[in-house]
Amino acid sequence: MNSIEIGANAFSYDEAGSGPVILLLSGWCQDHRLFKTLAPELAKTNHVIRLDWRGHGEHRAHDGDFTCEDQAADVIAFLDRLGIEQVLPVSTSHGGWANIELADRLGAGRIPRAIVIDWIQTTPNEDFFRMIDHIQERTNWENGRGDFFNYWIGDTKNEDIINHVNNEMANYSFEMWARSGREIGKAYRKWGNPMLRMAALAEKRPITHIYSQPFEPEYTQAQLAFAAEHDWYKPTKLPGRTHFPTLEQPKVVADTIRAFIA
Repeated sequence: MNSIEIGANAFSYDEAGSGPVILLLSGWCQDHRLFKTLAPELAKTNHVIRLDWRGHGEHRAHDGDFTCEDQAADVIAFLDRLGIEQVLPVSTSHGGWANIELADRLGAGRIPRAIVIDWIQTTPNEDFFRMIDHIQERTNWENGRGDFFNYWIGDTKNEDIINHVNNEMANYSFEMWARSGREIGKAYRKWGNPMLRMAALAEKRPITHIYSQPFEPEYTQAQLAFAAEHDWYKPTKLPGRTHFPTLEQPKVVADTIRAFIA
């Protein structure tokens, strides 16, 4: 990975391919390894950049506390430093909050489309908020995190996914997991859900949500109903069984992204 200094923090990133720029952004307590099989697929047709968040990837040290808004500001500074005028951001899970904040700040001219992957689109129930609160409690955070891990992995035997969760994600500190819980909970309490956040964009542009979980038909129906009223929103359900389609079916995800941005 390459390194770049932005403010008081170091960030890791890499690049491959040529063509329109796709920027891959993970969720909290994840990094570029989430895209190890997706990035080569996308690089066949695009200039692909994997960028790790502040305090993630190969540079875990960071300059104190930070928020989703700070993450968006970091990405803008990164794009400016590299002289990238137009980009297609692809985020996973709750990295979507910073993705959409980024899109709002930069406008549709610089971010003409956005892609979010496996990000809970509907308003969560209280059980979700309890799990989010648990990972912010120093005496209970590992149990709370374990509840998420079990659901995300499901019944998969995919070794890449099992390793990603049980080793890569599990290697992040209590402080980072607690910060993620605080920021995710804050965002849902402010906006209600990501679809409402997208609807509040000052400039609308096509956005697709690519997902496998949750499996309940009501979840898909809620997105289809929203899409019927907002023609810029396109939900795309994949047949996978986990929270990690980038690892479970990278070629399908890459083809879905290419079809959307074509």
